[in-house]
Amino acid sequence: MPALKVRTKWRPTLALIVYVVLLAVMALPILIVIWFRAFDVSSGRMAPAEIGALATVFILTLGVAYVLTRTITGPINALIGRTEEIARGGKGAIRPLESYGTREIAVLSQSFLDLAGKLVDRTEYISSFAAHVSHELKSPLTAIRGAAELLRDDDAERPMTEAERSHFLDNIVADAVRLDALLQRLRELAQAETLVAEGKSSVMDILSSLRGRFSTLDISGGGDTEISVALPQEAAGIVFANLAENALQHGATSLELAVSAGPRTVVILVRDDGGGISEANRQRVFQPFFSTRREQGGTGMGLGIVRAMLGSHGGTIRLLQMAGAGAAFEITLPVQFSKG
Repeated sequence: MPALKVRTKWRPTLALIVYVVLLAVMALPILIVIWFRAFDVSSGRMAPAEIGALATVFILTLGVAYVLTRTITGPINALIGRTEEIARGGKGAIRPLESYGTREIAVLSQSFLDLAGKLVDRTEYISSFAAHVSHELKSPLTAIRGAAELLRDDDAERPMTEAERSHFLDNIVADAVRLDALLQRLRELAQAETLVAEGKSSVMDILSSLRGRFSTLDISGGGDTEISVALPQEAAGIVFANLAENALQHGATSLELAVSAGPRTVVILVRDDGGGISEANRQRVFQPFFSTRREQGGTGMGLGIVRAMLGSHGGTIRLLQMAGAGAAFEITLPVQFSKG
C-alpha cells in the first residue's frame, strides 16, 4: 500500500486560531466603547471605569489564552514531538506526557501509547520471527545442497553404492517435505494474522470435520455442541486440526471438546490423553518454532498459529494444568448470534 500523505497547503496553527478568537472576543467591548463614544462627544476622555473594564478584559483574555495553551496546544505539540521521535526509532519516547490538559487529550495519548507499544512489539516480533525462519529454512536447504553435490560429484572410478545413493535421495526427499511443511505453516500464520471476513462455525461441525480428518482419534464432544462461535469454518479447521495433530503426535488416542456457553462467550476445553506437556516446556509451548519433535518433522509453529488465528477473531487460548496424563487447552471465543 503506498504511503498516504496529507496534501501540503497553508493551514493555521491551533494556537493562532485560539489567539485570534480570543482577540476577537476582546475586541467586542472595545468596539462597544468606541461606538458609544462616537455618539457621545460630550466627554473627550475615557472614564476610569471604562479604562478599568478594558484592562480587566485584556487580563482575562490573556488568562484564558494561557489556560488554552496549557491544556490544548501544549499537550498536542508534545504528542506530535513524541510521534516524530518514535518514527526515527526512539523507543524511549513511548512514555506518558507530563501534562494532558483535558480528558480527550488523555484518552488520545493513551491510544497513542497503546498503538506505539503494539507497533514496537510487532517490529521486534517480525525481526525475531524472520531470524527463526531463516534458521529453520537454512538447515534443510543446506542438507539438500550437500546431498545434491555429493550425487553430482560421484566418482566414476569409485561410484556410490545403491544404498548410499538411496540414502542421499531419501535425505533430499525428507528435507523437501520439511520445507513444504514449513511453508504451509507460514501460509497458515500469514492467514491467521490477516483480518478476514466474519463467519461462524458450530462446535458440531468442528467435531464432524475432525472425525473425518483424524480417523485414528476417538473424538467426542460434551456440553452445548450446537452453539456457534464467531470463527469462520476455514479458521476453525486450522485451529482445531493443529490441536488434534499435536495430540496425535504425542501419542493420544482420544480427544474431547467440552463446551460451556456464557452470555457472550463460549469456552471450549480441548483435552487429550497423550503424553502431555512437561513442566519445563509449559512456558514455551506458544513460542514460535519451539518443538520437542524436531527430529520427526515438527515445525514448532502449530500452537503459535492457533493463538494468532484465535486472537484475530477475538478469542484466546491458554494451557491448563492436568492432574493426570494428557494436555488440556482452554479456548474462549465470542458467541455468534443469529442475525435476523
